[in-house]
Amino acid sequence: MALYNRDVTRARRAAQGGQAAAEYVIVSAGVLLPVTMMLVFTAQLLWVWQSAVEWTREGARYAATHCYQGGGDNVRAWMRTHVPVNLDQQEFSAGTAEIQLNYYTRNAETGTLEEFACSGGDCSTECVPDAVTVRITGYSYRTFLNYLGLPPVQMPNFMTSLPIESAGCDPEAGTCLP
Repeated sequence: MALYNRDVTRARRAAQGGQAAAEYVIVSAGVLLPVTMMLVFTAQLLWVWQSAVEWTREGARYAATHCYQGGGDNVRAWMRTHVPVNLDQQEFSAGTAEIQLNYYTRNAETGTLEEFACSGGDCSTECVPDAVTVRITGYSYRTFLNYLGLPPVQMPNFMTSLPIESAGCDPEAGTCLP
């Protein structure tokens, strides 16, 4: 009889061990895997966010140290060739995400910033604004979500404003960097 009880006890333990393995698989598939994927998605989203912020800053630095061109085409061209690898570069080349530039001049009487306009021509020492704002609008984070069939995450508008340092102009030589 004691031998029989030991065999029954072993059989019950073996059955419970199988049950524990099945529960572990269910919990892993139902809880641990989605939580892990959520952490990976969030980390990647924050990485893309930080890259967009830094890229906007770099564009504003470039605009502040290179000459003024009416539409800001020189800055847009530079930014499109320097899109960070983890951003969806197609959105900036296809035009769904936009790069906007605004140049400002300081009103001598009130001290407020106003839209800059110059009739002296592009890349001239006569056309040097006081500040620039670079803005990225319409960017959507899609990379990971496309595989799951989920809609993209609409990112906020990223904006950086800087004072113009030199606009790449040398007043003595009368030349400017494009």
